[in-house]
Amino acid sequence: MKTQDLKGKPTDQLKGELNMLKVLTIALSVVVFLLFAICMYGLILKDNNGVFIPLMVVAFSTGSMIPMNYMNMKKIKEELKTRD
Repeated sequence: MKTQDLKGKPTDQLKGELNMLKVLTIALSVVVFLLFAICMYGLILKDNNGVFIPLMVVAFSTGSMIPMNYMNMKKIKEELKTRD
């Protein structure tokens, strides 16, 4: 998110985006954790590992979006602090 984009948005819209990012980040974290746990279970206890290894890659790749969401949340919080 560009800082210039944030300065042009109203405070209510920024607060809504911040809340949406929080909910999406929590949901994504839960889904990634569950997918990772299922993959670990499958790799350890099941004979057919051909399904669980690609799912592990999906878990890691979607997990990389979590830090990006936190960075965007931090930028929005900083912009909201400058407005107060």
